[in-house]
Amino acid sequence: MNRSDLRRVDFNLLVVFETLMHERSVTRTAEKLFLGQPAISAALSRLRLLFGDPLFIRTGRTMEPTTRAIEIFSHLQPALDAISEALSTTSDFDPASSVTVFRIGLSDDVEFGLLPPLLRRLRAEAPNIVLVVRRANYLLMPELLNSGEISVGVSYTNELPANAKRKVLRHSKPRVLRADRMPGSLSLDDYCARPHALVSFAGDLSGFVDRQLAELGRTRHIVLAIPQFTGLSTLLADTDIIATVPDYVATALTIHGGLREDDLPFEGASFELSMVWSGTQDNDPGEHWLRSRIQMLANDPQSMT
Repeated sequence: MNRSDLRRVDFNLLVVFETLMHERSVTRTAEKLFLGQPAISAALSRLRLLFGDPLFIRTGRTMEPTTRAIEIFSHLQPALDAISEALSTTSDFDPASSVTVFRIGLSDDVEFGLLPPLLRRLRAEAPNIVLVVRRANYLLMPELLNSGEISVGVSYTNELPANAKRKVLRHSKPRVLRADRMPGSLSLDDYCARPHALVSFAGDLSGFVDRQLAELGRTRHIVLAIPQFTGLSTLLADTDIIATVPDYVATALTIHGGLREDDLPFEGASFELSMVWSGTQDNDPGEHWLRSRIQMLANDPQSMT
């Protein structure tokens, strides 16, 4: 097809095709694009005619792409990303007057420790925007980005969609939280002997600290696993239970008193806190502004207060 033939292509069809590749469902595609199912079915019929291929075969409850569809998608997605970026650079973003809805994904530790100062800064600069926060972690982040449910996320990350961008914001060190008034820091023996609370999204009874302890031939005793950091200070109060949390969470939990923080009694490895975002939003002025504020926050939370 030469460029003059592009005049007969409805680019809305390409957006439907991309969404079908992500969702593998006519129903979910219709919901995502705010269209009726008949409209999506009609678009699929036109796509099949355009490309001369069935494109999707129903398998149970899902629509599985054909080999030809996968090949088309490999060429089409970068092209749509480029078009989106080209169009986004033509618009301006004024934080003071914007009413943009931003959808972000945050892991629980980031939501608890870093979202409050971020929100204060965003409200000061852009009082009319809307911030929608989705709970995310390294398992949920890829699908949330891929489906377009969020445009940017902050958490520990692992696998990401092919068109996603990633930037390491900070190397966080774990800290020990305790509510007792015993003087001095904990020794390794004390740390292993004390009861521990663990914040685990999935209800696990071990985490990265346990892997590091195992390398030293040591273990710890976990007596409490909770799904989020909210309320941890109340749960530790008047007990000998300790918790190991990221440094920015420790700062948020100790700021009002009642808890104090210590260094780990062994050389604990740091972990990377990253910001990830969709490549389609890379040059969007509003998204660029939001990412700059997130980066400022993560590098120096005090700068956002």
